[in-house]
Amino acid sequence: MCGIFGYFDFRRSRMDEVSLQSMGEAIAHRGPDGSGCHHDPDLGLALGNLRLAILDVEHGQQPFYSDDKKIVVVQNGEIFNFVELANSLRSEGHEFKTNSDTEVILRLYEARGIDAVRELNGMFAIAVYDGRTDELFLVRDRVGEKPLYFMQEHDRVLFASEIKSILNVCKTVKLNETALNQYFAFNYVPPPLTMFDGVKHVMPGEYKKIGRSGDTSVRWWDLSAREIRGQNEQTWIEEFNHVLNDAVRIRLRSDVPFGAFLSGGVDSSSVVGAMSKHLDQPVKTYTIGFHDPKYDESPYAEEASLRFSTEHTVRKVEPNMLDLWPLATYHCDQPHGDVSFLPTYRVASLAAKDVKMVLTGDGADELFAGYDKHRNFFNADVCALDNASFQALYQDNISLFGSEKRVKLLNESTKSRIEDFDCGSVLAPYYQSASHFDRVNQVLYLDMMLLLSGNNLVKPDRMGMAVSLENRAPFLDFRMMELAFEMPGDLKLRGGTTKYLYKKAVTPLIGEHLAYRKKQMFTVPVGDWFKRESYDLCAELLLSERARSRELFDEKFVACLLADHCQDKANNTREIRALMAVETWFRQVEKNWQITH
Repeated sequence: MCGIFGYFDFRRSRMDEVSLQSMGEAIAHRGPDGSGCHHDPDLGLALGNLRLAILDVEHGQQPFYSDDKKIVVVQNGEIFNFVELANSLRSEGHEFKTNSDTEVILRLYEARGIDAVRELNGMFAIAVYDGRTDELFLVRDRVGEKPLYFMQEHDRVLFASEIKSILNVCKTVKLNETALNQYFAFNYVPPPLTMFDGVKHVMPGEYKKIGRSGDTSVRWWDLSAREIRGQNEQTWIEEFNHVLNDAVRIRLRSDVPFGAFLSGGVDSSSVVGAMSKHLDQPVKTYTIGFHDPKYDESPYAEEASLRFSTEHTVRKVEPNMLDLWPLATYHCDQPHGDVSFLPTYRVASLAAKDVKMVLTGDGADELFAGYDKHRNFFNADVCALDNASFQALYQDNISLFGSEKRVKLLNESTKSRIEDFDCGSVLAPYYQSASHFDRVNQVLYLDMMLLLSGNNLVKPDRMGMAVSLENRAPFLDFRMMELAFEMPGDLKLRGGTTKYLYKKAVTPLIGEHLAYRKKQMFTVPVGDWFKRESYDLCAELLLSERARSRELFDEKFVACLLADHCQDKANNTREIRALMAVETWFRQVEKNWQITH
């Protein structure tokens, strides 16, 4: 786990050292254990790294160089099958100087070229400069566990693990109003756009090849290429358990202390249960609990801890964490309307006092239909719809502000600058790619491609990296993802039971009570606070002169949203939260950079 940054100038112009250094300083929290940078001013390129040392602590410093110094590699993340890959390369005559997974990337590239990325099982954002061809490759993992952004500024491409690193070079940036519109449609900005005009994601499962004449993007992994297959439930259960067990096993490779987040839900309990089978000492587990029992999962976590004899740490906290919102926004670089970022930061801070890496249950809900929205949406009437009606209905189901509400929210000037107001074009390519799947797997494919990389994986990465803690997600092992999208949707959502087959598979491991307990979201009662103890904060962020001066929203509509909520005429919690997140984001950006629109 680390942070990476750098640039490639098409005309071989150099970046000044102060600007390059500022790119690294912006993401120093991602790598407190060391730093390194390859800067070739004559070629106009740099590849930098901030290191959080997890593997080969003594010898894993980056960048890594080929013996002739012509190939340079930096990475953010971990390659979990690096042991197997290194052994394979040694059998072919390749020599290694370290036990670092980054050196495995280097040697694999030397042996096979850029297509070797398909052999990597991990979470990663990689930059490779090949001096033999004078090309830079920017590679992102299959589903976007690790972030990677880029921006073309005049004749150079800037890249980094976090947007703030790029902004330190481009002090003045423009608001992307199309992204703002999409944010209010989905409650996050769907990739590849960001709130900053010109700053984009390298998309999950893709790499960019950058040469002196320009750049191209190549998709190297495609989840939609899977085909649904039929087999009996017992065979599915055996395959599922085998993959989960091995995915956990290879994610236990670490040269530093590690543990796991444990909520007592089916996902984290399954991961901790599998961990306990592979370790000869107790798993260190971490839980945040709330004093209000309506939101407190800690008793379930304690039940799981007792079952697996973990070394358990639980901290009860007050649920109102809105004072952390500016800090979380700073680390995310973009607004997110999901307040579970805040308790995630708290549990990450708790774990980071003891360990440098944790395993989590992230990704399981998106793979196996674990959310209430999946169960609540699917019924006989929905399944009878034609494709166009089905897709339109699901877009409405997942929308924060539908098109009609966004017409009222955004002022006329803002709307006039947005070309695609409906946002249907965001989803259309994913529906087309997933058209051969059943309906359940179609919507799960959307979750995997958009919700995960746009929001749900931002949360563990940014909140963990804010306290220099690495998160590893066994359910996002590519073997598990491919297995899940070969599994019929009926085995995921059946008769109102979410994660139908998954729960059957793990019941012998975690017990029926933990497997089938009601899902509880990792969230807090923010809507009630807006009416009482947090009203002043809410009103200041939404109704103040500072907020109105942005001239983006219809002031009367925003005021009515808040008034109707406080007078119990409507539950506008999510809408108010999203607006507060945007204003908080503006104020965080303005502390260091200038943003125009």
